Amino acid sequence: MSEQPGHDQVSFGYEEVSPEEKTRRVGAVFSSVAKKYDVMNDAMSVGMHRLWKDRFVKRVRPREGEQILDMAGGTGDIAFRMAERGASVTVSDINQDMLDVGIERAMERGLDTLVWSRQNAETLTFGDRFFDAYTIAFGIRNVTRIDLALAEAYRVLRHGGRFFCLEFSTTEWPGFKEVYDAYSHRLVPKIGQAIAGDAESYRYLIESIRRFPPMKEFEGMIRKAGFVHTKVEPILGGLVAIHSGWKI
Repeated sequence: MSEQPGHDQVSFGYEEVSPEEKTRRVGAVFSSVAKKYDVMNDAMSVGMHRLWKDRFVKRVRPREGEQILDMAGGTGDIAFRMAERGASVTVSDINQDMLDVGIERAMERGLDTLVWSRQNAETLTFGDRFFDAYTIAFGIRNVTRIDLALAEAYRVLRHGGRFFCLEFSTTEWPGFKEVYDAYSHRLVPKIGQAIAGDAESYRYLIESIRRFPPMKEFEGMIRKAGFVHTKVEPILGGLVAIHSGWKI
């Protein structure tokens, strides 16, 4: 009997699949693109992802002595920025290939203070109330069960801890949305094929953006997980957004 879309199904791009199948397919996507991931980010965003990440870390305000969990942080982009500010950062990712790229990049930088840990965002192995901050950049839309990941983020944060998420969303700027939709659907897979030899993985990544909840809906999910003083900061009209909340 074939599976029918329902409450036990989750989205993989525009498909409905079982949670186990999504986890497997997302793993395959990121294993495929790991070595070219940062090059592709530059190509797809015309380098703007670097500015977005700088802005994100500025909002997090990492401080010396803090324990910060950077989830889905495989290649180290966010962690390197936070470590420069003196924070003790644990970089976690479900995909070992992504972590391997990050470890190699850290070694090239002579940065040996980071902790690298393979983790599933939905079932973290860290103890309760362990971290001062939890960050996740361009990763939560690929989590199979976002509600479980948010619940785990809340659990591992200390009281007074802060949650920050950088993620693509849907721009509300008239005209720009249509231009970006055309660019992303038509050109990004071709760029992925040219640079990484993989059009399908990048087609999924674009589709996953389209299926991600709108900004206000995702903010509601963050509040439902227990966070308070939630905030959404749109960038480029909401093409990208910084979400935040506090555990008190």
